Amino acid sequence: MQRWKRTLALPVTMVAIALGFLIALQAQTQKNVSAAEQIGEQRMTQMKAVLINSQEQNAQLQKRHQELSERLDLARKQVGTDPQLLVHLKQLQMLNGTQAVEGPGIMISIDDRNKKVAFPLNTNDIARMVNILKLAGAEAISINDQRIVGSTAIVLSGNSTILVNQVPINRSEGIPYEISAIGNQETLLDYFSELEAVALKQRGMTVSIVRKALSIPSYKGSYTFTHAESSSAPEP
Repeated sequence: MQRWKRTLALPVTMVAIALGFLIALQAQTQKNVSAAEQIGEQRMTQMKAVLINSQEQNAQLQKRHQELSERLDLARKQVGTDPQLLVHLKQLQMLNGTQAVEGPGIMISIDDRNKKVAFPLNTNDIARMVNILKLAGAEAISINDQRIVGSTAIVLSGNSTILVNQVPINRSEGIPYEISAIGNQETLLDYFSELEAVALKQRGMTVSIVRKALSIPSYKGSYTFTHAESSSAPEP
């Protein structure tokens, strides 16, 4: 009898150990499940808080957008009705070249196709003439109907094609260069005659300058700002 008991003792012990292990494992598993559920609930709560916050921010942005849109509409209406704002806007358009202008000035015609001309007109010559006219107080300048503005580039394309505002200004027929400048006619005439015309004629070019009422077209390009932006800093 005792031998039989000893024979069963080991299996029973093993079964008891295994049963205890399973019970402990089940308890740990239940604990892990509860912890996971708790973490899931916490994450869900956090997600709900983030969602609510995002919805509140979105509502604020929509309100701000509505306010700015209303202010913009009001500003547009004021520009259209306020004479002073309208005049100011027109002046800004004239300054940046997006508005066609007319007024007294001088018309300069330059022909460099004479066989005596060893060195025809180049980009440096044109840039220098533009600067001389600006120095003389020209309020608007064009070269072969291309308005000169702050972003105007005068460059050489290929061997002989001169581009102004990325548009070729060389002509195969007629006078190749016509420069119009609006401003004080006497001052413009004196500056250009003394500082530029004499040197051009010495190089064999034909130069004529006449006083006349001019009409200068608007700048046909567009202004694109990639890096520059309006500064919020106060002016010194």
